[in-house]
Amino acid sequence: MRSEPSLAKWRLFKKVLATSPLTSGLRWIFLRAHNIQDMKSPVRMVSATEALSGRESAISVTRPHLTLGSSLMEPFPVGTEIAYFGLGCFWGAERKFYELPGVVSTAVGYQGGFTPHPTYHEVCTGLTGHTESVRVVFDPQRVSFVNLLACFFENHDPTQGFRQGNDIGTQYRSAIYTTTDAQMHAAVRAAGTYQQQLHAAGFGDITTEITVAGTFYLAEEYHQQYLEANPNGYCGIGGTGVSCPIGLFS
Repeated sequence: MRSEPSLAKWRLFKKVLATSPLTSGLRWIFLRAHNIQDMKSPVRMVSATEALSGRESAISVTRPHLTLGSSLMEPFPVGTEIAYFGLGCFWGAERKFYELPGVVSTAVGYQGGFTPHPTYHEVCTGLTGHTESVRVVFDPQRVSFVNLLACFFENHDPTQGFRQGNDIGTQYRSAIYTTTDAQMHAAVRAAGTYQQQLHAAGFGDITTEITVAGTFYLAEEYHQQYLEANPNGYCGIGGTGVSCPIGLFS
């Protein structure tokens, strides 16, 4: 739990975010200037009343996908489906999905929280409630949702709660946000099956949030396909080494 001085600083920071005309970069510098050491999200979920107020203007990315050449904005091709996944830092997570044959487009953003149209730096404070999410647009004739689930479970540790490895905070929590009843059924069944595999390998309980998808807020352009633009960039994605047996729940 933060000390009272630390809590006071966070309250001050929240007020600055809501009222200051500073750019998001300068707002972030505010944290350092006031010696706020906890730069990552708190390890508890913020409530709706505590969350930052956000804004009405949405982020738009007009350039095409750097790897697939497709649009990052709706509408998407007829016959495609959409699903959303949170599995830690979205830079590496996005790459795992756009490398799969049958994936038509991917984008990273913020989801599952309260603040409308948040910035990256706001999400990192933990005061929005959002997790870092990957929107996956896929052709179900070429890649099944079950295959996406296998990619999801095998490329992170879904038992870690509000963290992934050294990345700590509510924005790194594991999540599946579904868009159809069939996706929901498959996700719940997959989690149950994979849980048995994880227990057998000595891991704890799955903490993945599985729920119907809410609003997906597109992240800033420099986050989109980050590792394609920055091949030597940070990638914190890593799995448990436990295979996800898709044949058992497909």
